[in-house]
Amino acid sequence: MLDLNRLSTFVAVVEAGGFTAAGDRLGMAKSLVSQQISKLESQLGVALFTRSTRKVLLTEVGEQLYADISPLLLAAHEALDRLGQVKASGLLRITAPVDYAGAVFAPLLAEFTALHPQLEIELLATDEVLDLLTERIDIALRLGRLQDSALHAIKLAQFAECVVAAPACLAQFVSPKHPQDLAQLPWVTMTRLHAPLTWKFNQAGEICTVRMHSVMRASAPSSVLALIRNGAGLSVLPDFMVADDLAAGRLVHVLPEWALSAGGIYAVYPSARYLPAKVRILLDFMRSRPMT
Repeated sequence: MLDLNRLSTFVAVVEAGGFTAAGDRLGMAKSLVSQQISKLESQLGVALFTRSTRKVLLTEVGEQLYADISPLLLAAHEALDRLGQVKASGLLRITAPVDYAGAVFAPLLAEFTALHPQLEIELLATDEVLDLLTERIDIALRLGRLQDSALHAIKLAQFAECVVAAPACLAQFVSPKHPQDLAQLPWVTMTRLHAPLTWKFNQAGEICTVRMHSVMRASAPSSVLALIRNGAGLSVLPDFMVADDLAAGRLVHVLPEWALSAGGIYAVYPSARYLPAKVRILLDFMRSRPMT
């Protein structure tokens, strides 16, 4: 009788694209993955992969086995998950933007880790858009508006964008009454945005597009926030970043009656027919928690 664990390892190698990535997904050493595949090939009496120093490719027999067995294994894993018999284990690699990781996600991740101590968690806090497959990342948290890609994405929440400024900064100018007035005020530009100087406001169906006048530029939201706190100008930041400053009076929400388009918070993960239990458990956890 075939060992189902070896078949699961075979499917993981196919879907992860290699032995090392499959090992990371399964929480196994690369050598153990290779050993399991070799034993499966020996048991079947066929070669499932052709190996080189750079690539692992399916043979014709391997392609047929994958087509036949992967739907059955997927159904089996889903059935076991429903019964609560599959436990999350192994290394879980997650990436998130630096400011969001510190302000929101890290405390949630600490709670998740306490619930699943058998998992090893690695959080990559970076504003770079990392390649999930190359970097062997299980889940990426991305904010704003997603670009089209072959990756799967789940929208977890959304956040409001706020025009904010320090009271001392606003005191130097006539108080803005309309979004067009903002074009005359000093603007701190977030350079990582696609169109950092053009903003579209909405009030009861009235649309107003304004191009701002930049006096300073910064690439990171935390830098923009620091500049604004110290009176350098106005800018737009996510509500979860400025909530404490607004409550303490360090910042003022400018023209709050005019709304900007909300940004999304997404969990992005590589497309796969079978998601490891550790990934599904984290996705379920994030769906159940406030992500802003």
